Amino acid sequence: MTSKDELAIEVKGLVKRFGDAVALDGIDLAIRRGECLGLLGPNGAGKTTTVEILEGLQRPTSGEVRVLGLSWERDAERLRQRIGLTLQETRLVEVLTVEEMVTLFASFYTRPLPVAEAIAGVRLEEKRRARISSLSGGQKQRLALALALVADPEVLFLDEPTTGLDPQSRRAVWDVVAGLKGRGCTVVLTTHYMEEAEVLCDRLVIIDHGRVIAQGTPRDMVAGLGAEQVIEFEAVPPPPLERLERLPSVVTVQQQDSRLSLRVRELHLALPALLREVESAGGVLRHLSTRRPTLDDVFLGLTGRSLREEAKAA
Repeated sequence: MTSKDELAIEVKGLVKRFGDAVALDGIDLAIRRGECLGLLGPNGAGKTTTVEILEGLQRPTSGEVRVLGLSWERDAERLRQRIGLTLQETRLVEVLTVEEMVTLFASFYTRPLPVAEAIAGVRLEEKRRARISSLSGGQKQRLALALALVADPEVLFLDEPTTGLDPQSRRAVWDVVAGLKGRGCTVVLTTHYMEEAEVLCDRLVIIDHGRVIAQGTPRDMVAGLGAEQVIEFEAVPPPPLERLERLPSVVTVQQQDSRLSLRVRELHLALPALLREVESAGGVLRHLSTRRPTLDDVFLGLTGRSLREEAKAA
């Protein structure tokens, strides 16, 4: 059992309504100090609303929220000095240099990190005198992270921090977050990237329709599928789903457009049976592949949507 002293964030019965629309419907969270927690969910599931309430940017309709043992109603100024955040889109003053922008943000805090340290932490030393207007998209995203880091936060909120970044820039952000975890900073991350969640997060919470529908470590959530392999195939015509579900060693069957996905316990039993089923149905294989199950399979099984598809839509 986790004690209150070990919790960086505690949320009980969080509800948020916008008119008649219910964005959050009774969210409970307990985030330990030094933990990186990933919030996953389809677009519109309530992830950003949850994070904005934790950051003090929105007020809940009802429920209890405590960050570092404090509440936004009574301790807002103290909390602002102890957290850092990056939004999905950060408006930067294009005419300022990197150093000037970080210096400006450092002035908001009573005990900020040294400006040079914040810039070095996101690997922008060579750009410190460059105007923001000259930075690439990835460099601007790293600068936004430096503006959060200059607070020397105990809790860092990252809302889709690598959306739209190239793989190299995304990896650079990952390295920064990994370094923060090593220093004991608590990180709350929303992301649409499966690999990002698996690499960075100690624990995951999946939200859909404003409710927590699953949580656990990435490894435990994948193991919970009860499958050792995934078979993906396309056949014309496809075998009936009910026949696929009865094949030996098949755990679940899911269909996305023309592609079918079978989670199986024993590949050597399921694959020959599948090939026989396709043949008996008079079908022709257009595609066949096998792989290990991933977090995307967990997400698909719980929400009916792929995390990869959500990333493209975002």
